[in-house]
Amino acid sequence: MPWLQLILETTPDNAEQFSELLSETGASAVTFLDSANQPLYEPPVGETPLWSRTRIIGLFDAATDMDTVLIQISDAITPNRLPDHRISPLEDKDWEREWMDNFKPMPFGHRLWIVPSWTPAPQPEAINILLDPGLAFGTGTHPTTALCLQWLDEHGANHDEVIDYGCGSGILAVAAAKLGASHVWAVDNDPQALIATHDNAQKNTVADNIDAVLPDALPDLQTSLLLANILAQPLMDFAERFAAHVAPGGHIVLSGILAEQAEQVAASYAPWFTMEPATFKDEWVRLNGQRFNVN
Repeated sequence: MPWLQLILETTPDNAEQFSELLSETGASAVTFLDSANQPLYEPPVGETPLWSRTRIIGLFDAATDMDTVLIQISDAITPNRLPDHRISPLEDKDWEREWMDNFKPMPFGHRLWIVPSWTPAPQPEAINILLDPGLAFGTGTHPTTALCLQWLDEHGANHDEVIDYGCGSGILAVAAAKLGASHVWAVDNDPQALIATHDNAQKNTVADNIDAVLPDALPDLQTSLLLANILAQPLMDFAERFAAHVAPGGHIVLSGILAEQAEQVAASYAPWFTMEPATFKDEWVRLNGQRFNVN
């Protein structure tokens, strides 16, 4: 079915109002986009900030009388003046087919691959993780996930116990298990992430090696490896907690950190870990360190 897009250039003060009006006038979907090249990486807890210039796109059936839609929106605002806007057709495509075509197998290091289920593995003898985009974050395409996968590929995961904190889709937990970890605790506060992790563990025949749990259900245990791909502030907040979960000589791998945040995050872990220099990918970094004894 063909579609029409009504694109409005708004500000944080009126973006929510126009979003509601688009829905009320028949939009099948409403999307917010950055119109100011202003990334918002880590908003404060409980806040959902918008860009200084926010583009809102309402998606309408092509048969919609868009003149009437514009009049209805204009009548509902004060003053009755629409912001800069335009209407453009949206080509009808087989979106599922296009999505599948754009998600290709990806290598991470020398032996680890992420392979969508509909694609043959380019290197069948490699360690191939079957993973499709789905409910939770984490397909390896984001630099923070890629940095963690590269560490796992280089260092392996031949550990009795591993913690993947903020597991998302379970990609790191599955990778650790397939690289030799005896048991992985995949931890996330989002129940959808736990569902995705369980499904991906089953798909990769490592479900017996992975427990997907909420944070409160993580046992009080020490492991030889803790992976945490979350964000800088929670990484700093959880430093002491994470240190308690890593045995002396064990390793910690941290990601979800912007380059300008690396020094502060590393300092938060310095009381318990010998931290190595940051590894960079685009504007993101990975930090890793080894646990030492604390008297």
